[in-house]
Amino acid sequence: MPELRRDPIVGRWVIIATERASRPSDFAHPMARPPDGLCPFCAGQEDKTPREVYVQGRPPPMVPNGPGWKVRVVPNRFPALMIEGELDRKAEGIYDVMNGIGAHEVVIETAEHDRQLKDLGDHDVTEVLFAFKARVLDLRHDHRFRYILIFKNQGREAGASLVHAHSQLIALPVIPRQVQDEIDGARRHHEQRERCIFCDIVAQERKDRARLVHENEEFVVFAPWAPRSPFETWIVPKRHESNFEAEPRERLAQCAQALRSTLRRLSAGLGDPPFNFILHSNPLRDAPSQSYHWHIEVMPALTQVAGFEWGSGFHINPVPPEEAAEFLRKLPA
Repeated sequence: MPELRRDPIVGRWVIIATERASRPSDFAHPMARPPDGLCPFCAGQEDKTPREVYVQGRPPPMVPNGPGWKVRVVPNRFPALMIEGELDRKAEGIYDVMNGIGAHEVVIETAEHDRQLKDLGDHDVTEVLFAFKARVLDLRHDHRFRYILIFKNQGREAGASLVHAHSQLIALPVIPRQVQDEIDGARRHHEQRERCIFCDIVAQERKDRARLVHENEEFVVFAPWAPRSPFETWIVPKRHESNFEAEPRERLAQCAQALRSTLRRLSAGLGDPPFNFILHSNPLRDAPSQSYHWHIEVMPALTQVAGFEWGSGFHINPVPPEEAAEFLRKLPA
């Protein structure tokens, strides 16, 4: 059973996930491409994964865990957290610990092995986002969970262990500290000015345009004012909405267009770099927030975190966001 341990000094929770040490890729350096026909995420290999919890696109007759799908969600075979059991919060002296209870799922974004998310059409990317929404709406019924983090690792340097296009979600019994810091900062801004800080940022970026990369009817894409890494890019709704899962399909389609445009620009300009994207949303148990605003953060893995960053919490970024945005704006979307 994994454990969640709380750092007694700064309050940060850490997952001790011994089960993941059994992943074949954990201690290997290259991200090996499996031999043809052996990728567990490919169509026809559905018996190589745990049983699906969501599927889209399979025509009738809809035989569960069979081929013919477009998007498929399965439990992670090597989960960071386990769904069975109770939290069993307790103290060990001054330390806080609980069982590593949660859900860890893989969203297989396409049945085609050689296509990445940027290669899919807007409709197909919309279906991936809708799969995210469907899983959040289902998992939020489990009252052990307080937060669901949706993320994508692409490329070995970004933490991926399989080539086939996929993203992941982890349902947690705690709110991640980084998300809580965003929520607290947004709340302070709202208390002082009675405005959402994210809405203010969207308005300023659309006005200044120096860091703006792309916009459509519902979303803006921009390089943030203080990016942690080169070409960090945010995708933010123009309308105020704190909860990703509250977005209707038509706005998810606009988000899909913005996300696909962003990934295609990064690929064209930076030679298909490894990257992560993270979706931050309002916690599951919180009421809709006037101060918080869901968004996607895209982080190309172009630099390495080293001693100074680990020791100080500062990030060193050699590329000003204005230059990054200007470079990306000129690229084909």
